[in-house]
Amino acid sequence: TLITIVLTYRNRELRIVENCFDALAAQTNQSFKVLLVDYGSSPEFSEGLQNTAKKYSFITVIPCPVSGQLWSKCRAINIALKQTETPYFLIGDIDSLFRKDFIDVALSLASDKVMYFKYGFLAEEESKQKKEFEDYTIDFLAGEEVTGTTLFPTETLKSVNGYDEFYHGWGAEDTDIHVRMKNLGKEVVFYNKEILVLHQWHAKAYRSKESTSPFHSTLERANSNYLKITRKTQRTTVNLNTDWGKLPDTSQYNKLDKAPDVILKIKPIDFQITALLAQLKNYKDETVTIEITDVDKKQKSIQKVKRKLKKKYFNYLKMEIVNNLLLETIINSYRNRPYNYQFNRQKGQISLTLVF
Repeated sequence: TLITIVLTYRNRELRIVENCFDALAAQTNQSFKVLLVDYGSSPEFSEGLQNTAKKYSFITVIPCPVSGQLWSKCRAINIALKQTETPYFLIGDIDSLFRKDFIDVALSLASDKVMYFKYGFLAEEESKQKKEFEDYTIDFLAGEEVTGTTLFPTETLKSVNGYDEFYHGWGAEDTDIHVRMKNLGKEVVFYNKEILVLHQWHAKAYRSKESTSPFHSTLERANSNYLKITRKTQRTTVNLNTDWGKLPDTSQYNKLDKAPDVILKIKPIDFQITALLAQLKNYKDETVTIEITDVDKKQKSIQKVKRKLKKKYFNYLKMEIVNNLLLETIINSYRNRPYNYQFNRQKGQISLTLVF
């Protein structure tokens, strides 16, 4: 086996997943294996994924019980990278279809360079058809800015501590690794002589106002500006102060289902939030649940009047600001710890359970 392909997954339609697996099963060169990282899918999707993957001998599923956490493609990739011993490591996309000779071409290109491949995107109706690769009608072609399917020399990627695990949500993580490879002096080549990869249409992940899953309203902008600093500083190696590619410890994650050792209930007052975030550093071998509940408009109005009268008052933060502060703290300091996060915007309630 020469290539390890990593596929990352959370709650994607299984029809799309099976199409991807079928395309890999049909490869003329089978000198590869697949590490499929199930990063926090809900139980029904995880079970369906496991049952589907059993049909394919080249797939190993790595379950990560991180539902209730921010999506982290970088950590998922790094978990697979830490387990990879083949000379080459390919970042794949669970939504992709690969031409039958994709592995053959990839191996012919494999070297100390970094190679990535041009995409053809399929429209919705075309994606629902079952065809030979060459018979699909491509809706539009991606340019060199689409960097999702990339082939690396494994040791080169490991030498820079893999993907940067600061990135959560979506955006910039694939570009970041290309930038750092160039900073390292590696040639990054865009293979666009032919289309070897098709991208199946899928509905965009839609967050309704009723969703309580973790979501940071400006995270994509933060990711983008973080990347700018990487460019400016010519950064190559990342994750220097964290245990990168850390596989979740199920025994620790099971503590999330048990009664916490500490329950903290506070209001979204500025000094209370500051004190809370500082106190998190003092916990060890404990499970802490934090509940933050917004106050009604009357209470906020009273404090505004007190402020105008130059009396002592409480400065209530908007719950969205509190949400962002908490998620930033998790990303920067506690992202490898078991946690479960919910924000009910309708009720103005945030609940965070964190295992220290």
